Amino acid sequence: MALLKTLHKSTTTHQSQSAEILAALEAHPAFRAANIILLYHSLPDEVDTHEFIRKWSTEKQILLPVVAGNDLELRAYTGPADLAVGAYGIEEPTGALFTDYAAIDFIAVPGVAFDRRGNRLGRGKGYYDRLLPRIPSAYKAGICFPFQIVEEVPAEPFDIRMDEIITQQ
Repeated sequence: MALLKTLHKSTTTHQSQSAEILAALEAHPAFRAANIILLYHSLPDEVDTHEFIRKWSTEKQILLPVVAGNDLELRAYTGPADLAVGAYGIEEPTGALFTDYAAIDFIAVPGVAFDRRGNRLGRGKGYYDRLLPRIPSAYKAGICFPFQIVEEVPAEPFDIRMDEIITQQ
């Protein structure tokens, strides 16, 4: 019983922290001004973006990444009915392929850890390392929980830094 209470509390905390972080994201001037936004369909340990995607898809064009071999393709999100479970158990859109990278205004980027200089540590497969250089003009915001901000993330000269890290206030 104690374990169930702990799990419920941690789920509630995860949801409330996610809501606070996403409220800061949606209030951000770069997000507000953006028309085409690349989000991600979150894994259980990431800031929960599922409802946020549905909410904003009525006002903005939302793109989601789809794992295609060693790369990420971008596809338009058209609603929960067009999601299918893909690689790593992540729900991915089955809609139209999106290749006009220059048209993307804003990217919310997940990570395992970020530092205050905007460096990002991913899950080790390099998907975003290969994707981000193709979208140089978009505003890049790392979104994470406060515990994911660390003193220093190892970075190479070719790594793309985030323009900003958005977390709880």
